[in-house]
Order: sequence, then structure tokens, then C-alpha cells
Amino acid sequence: MRYGQLVMGPAGSGKSTYCATMQRHGHDDKRLIKVVNLDPAAERFDYQPFVDIRDLIQLDDAMEDEELHYGPNGGLVFCVEYLLENPDWLKNQLCGVGGDDDGEEGEVDAGVEEPDDDYILFDMPGQIELYSHLNAGRQLAKLLESWDFRLCSVFLVDSQFMIDGAKFLSGTMAALSVMANMELPHLDKYLEPDPQALLGEVSNESSWGRKYRKLSETIGLLIEDFSLVRFTPLNINDEENIADLLLMIDNVIQFGEDADVRTRDFDPPEPEEDDDPDKYYGE
Repeated sequence: MRYGQLVMGPAGSGKSTYCATMQRHGHDDKRLIKVVNLDPAAERFDYQPFVDIRDLIQLDDAMEDEELHYGPNGGLVFCVEYLLENPDWLKNQLCGVGGDDDGEEGEVDAGVEEPDDDYILFDMPGQIELYSHLNAGRQLAKLLESWDFRLCSVFLVDSQFMIDGAKFLSGTMAALSVMANMELPHLDKYLEPDPQALLGEVSNESSWGRKYRKLSETIGLLIEDFSLVRFTPLNINDEENIADLLLMIDNVIQFGEDADVRTRDFDPPEPEEDDDPDKYYGE
């Protein structure tokens, strides 16, 4: 069994920063956490990618093609769909399995065993349509699950979404859409707001808000009463917060439950010489 997180969120929400932070935390904790970059438009990041989609296709390839002429958004969608059309490349990178000149497609390379107990973060593009309503995100998840990955989705939003009523409404609806579309255990990060208070601000601050006040209040009650979305805080400068968050995700994907219990035998303590109780008391 292998384990992974699909790290998603809007552009600029901190996905690459989150991956780099988790990788550094794992290194300090003597735990190997690998990161796979699946953003074909990435220019730099603070981690060393285990697999990089840019070795297969880059955003410029789709934008500069004489027949395609995609823009940035369409190009990102095309690159991810191209990756899904070439699963052997990704499988060979992740598992050491794929087609080659000497063997059949999907055959394990000689002398290479499929890894086990890997823990991999998949740094996804910031094109939210890939997860909210297109099939590409779900197809990628199903593909990884077929390779014995146990996954959860991690959806990041900026902390500003938790203090502004209108942004909170849009961020919450986006998180719900991603959760329903991806069909994976889901974790939202940054702050824990008060839905009714924030949506109450939306209801009073604008003519649109006043007109749809009852709708906003109903959405707030629905979110709170049924616990549809709960946001978890993340502070990359707080090691205890990072450890608690990683433990929460590990519990969701059941990481480490198959590991053998480590036991250690201890010899009984040897009696000390001249252990005479009378020496502690005066006569």
C-alpha cells in the first residue's frame, strides 16, 4: 500500500509552499515524504520534485503549438489531460513500471520492485476547474488508486477567505464542489471561521446581500448544522501545528496502520552491590 495527498486549491493559495513545508518537516522527523510536481506552468519551488510533469509536457508546449494556440487556462487543462492519456509515463516514474523496448507494456523492469509504503504529495495546478467540475482530477485519483495508492484531497485557501464574508462564501462553495467531484476523503485548511457571522456581513453590506439575505443565512446554517465544511488552521512557522495536521491526514488515509508493532525486550535491572537498607539510617 502506498499513500498520497492531492494538494489542490486556487492559484496562489500556497500549494507548493505546503508541499515544501511538509517535506522539510518529514526530513526533520526522519520520515521520507516525496513530492510530485503536476503543475506544467511551475517555474520554481522550494522542494526537489520526485517526479516532474515538465519532463513530459510544459505549458509553453500547448500555448506555442501552431495548431492548438491555447491560452494559459486551456493550456493547463490540456497538459493534465495529456498526462492522463499517457499513464505509462507516470506509472514508470512512480512505480518503476511501464513500457520499454525490451519488454511488454506495463511489465515490471528487471531488478525493479514496486515501491511500498511510499508517502507522496502531488502538487497540483492552480486551475480549479480541474477539480471542481471537470473529470481530469477524479480520473487522476482513480488512476493512482488503481496503482495501490490510498489518497486524500487537501484543499488550500488563503486566510483572507476566512475573514471576509463574500470570499468565505465563494471559498466554501468551491471546497464543497471539489469534495463532491473528487470523491475522496477531504481536508480543508487555514482558519476556523463562524459561518453565520461571516455570511451575516454579506447580507447587510450590499444591495445583493440584502436581496438574498435569507439565501445567505440558509447556506450558513446548512454548512454549520451538517458540518459540510470545516477549515483546519495551518501555520508553516509552527512545527507543532504542522505535526498535528500531518497526524490528522495520516489518520484519514490510515498511514502506518499496517506497520509492525516495534517491541524491545529489557533485561531486569541488576541488584546494586552493598544494597544494605541500614546504611541509609543512622543507628
